[in-house]
Amino acid sequence: MSYAYFLEREEKEFLAFENVSLELADGEFVCVVGPSGCGKTTLLNVIAGLLKYETGMLSIDGKQVNGPDTTRAMVFQNASLLPWRTVMGNVRYGMEMQRILPASTMDERAQKFIALVGLTGFEKRFPSELSGGMQQRVNLARALATDPQVMLLDEPFAALDAQTREFMQAEVLKIWDASKKTVLFITHQIDEAVFLADRVIVMGTRPGRIRSEFPVPFERPRKLSVKRQPEFLALCDSIWAEIEEEARRGQITVI
Repeated sequence: MSYAYFLEREEKEFLAFENVSLELADGEFVCVVGPSGCGKTTLLNVIAGLLKYETGMLSIDGKQVNGPDTTRAMVFQNASLLPWRTVMGNVRYGMEMQRILPASTMDERAQKFIALVGLTGFEKRFPSELSGGMQQRVNLARALATDPQVMLLDEPFAALDAQTREFMQAEVLKIWDASKKTVLFITHQIDEAVFLADRVIVMGTRPGRIRSEFPVPFERPRKLSVKRQPEFLALCDSIWAEIEEEARRGQITVI
């Protein structure tokens, strides 16, 4: 699969990524890392159906998909909640847009996923009354409530402080284990990718492509303490070496 877009001011086409081939197994958790500008988010937007790919094919269970539909749900970096809706109203929103469920069923499903993300008792709160981590939990619950086959997450914890981010990583694994969804997760943080994923994909840059793949050998369920194990740190170092080499090839400053 490839994707390019036109730069009007430079009057030329820019190839964001090319020849990207990626297959996810049912229920698998895959993280994608790589230098800034390698096309990670663009790739996720193409898979979500928000951008139309130039060449190749995107399929789910053997059926080709060409745009947004209910098979995929996106969780963005910012929670993107509707400020005039409560937690319950925001979690219901995706289901309301599908227009296939009765109100009573939507309420039941919303309550189920609010409980799953640990926000029981906050149903009537507005986004402004929630912390950043709680807002992202609402974002996750809203996506899960639509019952997609694939969850797409674009650096969902990037705006959180370090402590909250660590806590949310552990929470996401609990939620994933309970929901059994297939997950494609974009992140810049290598230890986050290794902690969460079954596989870590490293993308190269200019144009973006898949450079390498690292299976993650640590048993599940995982605790945050696994990040202190020598084997975990060694795997993070190996992934970092790949990214650093690619960043230097693309003349990106690595500090």
